[in-house]
Amino acid sequence: MKKIYVLLAALLYTTFAYSQNTFSALVKDAKTQQPLAGATAQIIDTAIGAMADSTGLITLNNVPDGRVIIKYSYLGYITRNDTLQFPVTQTNVPVILLTIKEDEEGELQGVTIAATRSSRTIANIPTRVEVISGEELDEKGNMKPGDIRMLLAESTGIQTQQTSATSGNSSIRIQGLDGKYTQIIRDGFPLYSGFSGGLGLLQTAPLDLKQVEVIKGSSSTLYGGGAIAGLVNLVSKTPTDERSLNFLLNGTSAGGLDASSFYAQKYGKTGATVYAAYNHGSAYDPADIDLTAIPRFNRFTLNPKLYVYLNDATTLNIGINATTENRIGGDLHYIEGKVDAQHTYFEKNRTGRYSTQAQLTYQTDTSSRLTIKNSVGLFDRSITLPDYRFSGRQLSTYSEANYLLKKQQLEWITGINYITDNFREDRNSEFPLRNYDHAVIGAFVQNTWDVSRKFILESGLRADHHNQYGFFFLPRLSALWKISDKVSTRIGGGLGYKAPNVFTEDAERIQFRNVLPIDASVSKAERSYGTNLDINYRAALFDNNVSFSINHMFFYTRINNPILLMQLAGNNKLQYQQPRGDLNTKGMETNIKLGYNNFKLFVGYTYADVSQHTLDVISAYPLVSKHRINNVLMYELEGKWKIGAEAYYFSRQKLNDGSTGKAYWTTGFMAERIWSRVSLFINFENLTDTRQTRFDTIYTGSITDPVFRDIYAPLDGFVVNGGIKFKL
Repeated sequence: MKKIYVLLAALLYTTFAYSQNTFSALVKDAKTQQPLAGATAQIIDTAIGAMADSTGLITLNNVPDGRVIIKYSYLGYITRNDTLQFPVTQTNVPVILLTIKEDEEGELQGVTIAATRSSRTIANIPTRVEVISGEELDEKGNMKPGDIRMLLAESTGIQTQQTSATSGNSSIRIQGLDGKYTQIIRDGFPLYSGFSGGLGLLQTAPLDLKQVEVIKGSSSTLYGGGAIAGLVNLVSKTPTDERSLNFLLNGTSAGGLDASSFYAQKYGKTGATVYAAYNHGSAYDPADIDLTAIPRFNRFTLNPKLYVYLNDATTLNIGINATTENRIGGDLHYIEGKVDAQHTYFEKNRTGRYSTQAQLTYQTDTSSRLTIKNSVGLFDRSITLPDYRFSGRQLSTYSEANYLLKKQQLEWITGINYITDNFREDRNSEFPLRNYDHAVIGAFVQNTWDVSRKFILESGLRADHHNQYGFFFLPRLSALWKISDKVSTRIGGGLGYKAPNVFTEDAERIQFRNVLPIDASVSKAERSYGTNLDINYRAALFDNNVSFSINHMFFYTRINNPILLMQLAGNNKLQYQQPRGDLNTKGMETNIKLGYNNFKLFVGYTYADVSQHTLDVISAYPLVSKHRINNVLMYELEGKWKIGAEAYYFSRQKLNDGSTGKAYWTTGFMAERIWSRVSLFINFENLTDTRQTRFDTIYTGSITDPVFRDIYAPLDGFVVNGGIKFKL
């Protein structure tokens, strides 16, 4: 009888234990106690996972017996791991508190936005900001470790425009507007404007970036002239107590090689980061037309930075960026040394990019902060063709002092900055020199007001004085309304301006040949105004098994009296003119994200209608895909695998010669196997071998004197790259 009792008890225990293999928990913000709808819980090394509903409740089913580790995560919060032994007796639902990511000095990071100079997370900033960080930044870095073109181009509303068929030079277009209207900054320093914007995207690698912030629409109030279409802030990694030592080796089927390293660590009162890289490209001609789709180049980069923690309140960092590159594209026979009368065309680019950055931050108390910073940049570039040479040096400086004051419901940021931009062209012919000397002094004030828990208002005003184009007053206003836990909306708008110079896509496309200098006495700055409105919805679907979010944005930007490069009658010279008219872009963007277990699907659509009004003529703006579709499907098994597939669609584009380019798709596939210290990755880019040379021409005339047409589709076609990453 005793044995029967023991057997019954064992059976009851087994039944009871099995019933405990369903586990529930509430996930909340540690500070506000608000439920984190959409937070995820996953049992590490299994496919078992779930998502929190609108109350923050997560339920895990079919949890196996034994010791398991449950990982709780939410975007912008510190990941939490709990170890439990199943079967477990659960008499109540535990509350899992997640904390917003903080560094050693309490500053918010992860999704904290640096471009606005604020200390707020992305969820509490009225200005609409898109952030590429963490795993997404790492994945894009695998696809093209040598530069950031792909990183930016695969976002909705952003298009990378190749301006040189043989050298590969590219610019970034936001919402269809010319690259000159987008301001690219590094840690708040405008290092890629004017002449130094040339080859800028090609000479910036992602390995030492913590995140990339994109503000679409007029942003001149934040950093001055130039940010009419938008602003891109490249945020560098900073040292932590734990040493970071990363190495990346990558090779491509087109003969490319990337070798880069990044080191960061704190040492008590000091810290340091060092990024070093060598990038090589081989002359590559997949179309067999004797012209390079990828030029031959060798690039060396060294970016050291020193951090000094003078006391608990004061930090000083000083850095140097140095990049040198030799690049040659053109006739493949010429590059390979097989020169004859039929193979003489080439385009050589020699560049030296050097800059210093210094920043002093004084945290006077928990509610205020003083920041003083300065950068000096020297950019030296020469462009050489068989019968032509353009070269010169740009010296630019940026100095700023700003003060942040935080109250219970108000945040104030005030500051002044001084910007200089000096370009001196070398005398290579009798053609008039394109020299200029610009200086701008500006003052700004920004206020963020938490009107209520659900409504936040942000306003700003900048006043600039340009030494050649006069005064500019630039107000902006943004608002965030958290309608519910699932729905929020942002609306914003502001004014902008752009002081003209000769360095535009149109001039870069022809290597500045026959482009006359700009006469500031008869020209004026381009002025703009823009606005955008978006709505966000986020929820858990199908019994919390699927995460779903959608963001839909409407945008409009108008530029009055845009400066245009026009042919002069009776000769071959080109001059920038400002005929009466305007340039405007309007449209919408839709971003959808779906998550199920270890799968994530991203779908994006961009509609951009860009038109140019010149006198009484209205025409479509060239090199704009009116319709673009982005699709990315990712599978990730924590700490083991990342596998992704992508497909991108570009609709037909009007070209500068009056013709229309063909619509096309590109597709790709990537995989990464991850171990604790090492990972291997491979990427198949452009699987369908989509190339403009397969369905259209890229030049007219002869191979010895080609006249290049617009490049609106890839030239390199199907390329495989793969490599290895170390974390020591």
